[in-house]
Amino acid sequence: MTRRTRRSTPVQGTADRCTVTVCRGCCCGTPKVSDLDHAAQLTDLRASLSGVANVRPTGCLDACERANVLVVQPSATGRRAGGRPVWLGLVNDPEATADITAWVRDGGPGLADPPAVLDLYAFSPSRRVRRQIGD
Repeated sequence: MTRRTRRSTPVQGTADRCTVTVCRGCCCGTPKVSDLDHAAQLTDLRASLSGVANVRPTGCLDACERANVLVVQPSATGRRAGGRPVWLGLVNDPEATADITAWVRDGGPGLADPPAVLDLYAFSPSRRVRRQIGD
C-alpha cells in the first residue's frame, strides 16, 4: 500500500497564483451584454496577468443577472492568510477590469486589499453556485 502526500511547494510556481475565472456562458461574454468587446476583455486579462495569475474562461456560473461575472480565487498563500474567492458582477467596462487586474497583481484575496470601487461589483452567490468553482 502506498501513501500519497501533497507537495508543500508549488509546481513551477503556478499553484501559488490567484485564479481569475471569467464566465463565458449563456449571458456573460455574449451580445446580451452590449457595449463591451468580450474577446478583448479576456485577451487583456490574460496579457496583463501573464505570469501573475491563472485566467480561465468557464461556462455559465448561473449569476446571469450580474453578467459579466468574474471570480478571483486566492493563491495558496492568500488562502492561508484568510483570503476567500471574491465574486464580481457587472464587470462591463475596461476600468473595472483594470481595477481587478491591479488588485490581483498586488496579491489578490488575503494578500492585498481590493480597491474600494470593487465593492460596487462584489456579490455573494448561492452556495450551490459557489460549489461550481470549488469555493
